[in-house]
Amino acid sequence: MDALVMAGGRGKRLSMDEKPLTLLLGKPLVAYVLEALLGAGNIDRVFVATSPMVGKTIKWLSQFCEINTQVSILKTPGNGFVNDMVQAVEEAGIKDRVFITMADLPLITPELIDRIIGKYHEVNTPALSVHMKLEVCTNLGLRPDTVFHKNGGFIVPCGINILDVEKIREEQEDYNLVLDDEELALNVNTRADLSVSEMVLRKKTHCETPKSL
Repeated sequence: MDALVMAGGRGKRLSMDEKPLTLLLGKPLVAYVLEALLGAGNIDRVFVATSPMVGKTIKWLSQFCEINTQVSILKTPGNGFVNDMVQAVEEAGIKDRVFITMADLPLITPELIDRIIGKYHEVNTPALSVHMKLEVCTNLGLRPDTVFHKNGGFIVPCGINILDVEKIREEQEDYNLVLDDEELALNVNTRADLSVSEMVLRKKTHCETPKSL
């Protein structure tokens, strides 16, 4: 399955120049997402949709693509998320299904990506959207912008979708995959989100570092 990373927004609430290039522990947010996609076993090609608002991001991506040839840059006009997404999918020539993610999910992992795709193949719907249990966000001190009520609880969209490319210009029947992995709750929209992401990433890195004998 091919992947599309939406990286055309400036991220005004962050007030830190171009959002995809916002640094998290010295590395751009978009770099984390691209590395996770490249490490996933179920992802083939990776496309990054940019816009005229992110010139520095395009320059950074050009250098990244020289080393990582599975990644390609697509330039969209910046006419809104849906319009740019549809144009990018069609311009890339993606067939069958497409994995769509935002550039501001720095803690996503190859394992999570493969698990989401695996679930998609189990369900009988054209589309799948990933959501997070609200309590995961609140436990991290996050205040999500969008919350939905489902099955007696509250869920938050994570910014990850799988769509049927043949129906890309249509509304598609959607399976809501609700997860509780805190990595997916960290959608960086504000400085507070960035601080929490840094805290969680430091903790995760520390736990994964082997102790000296």
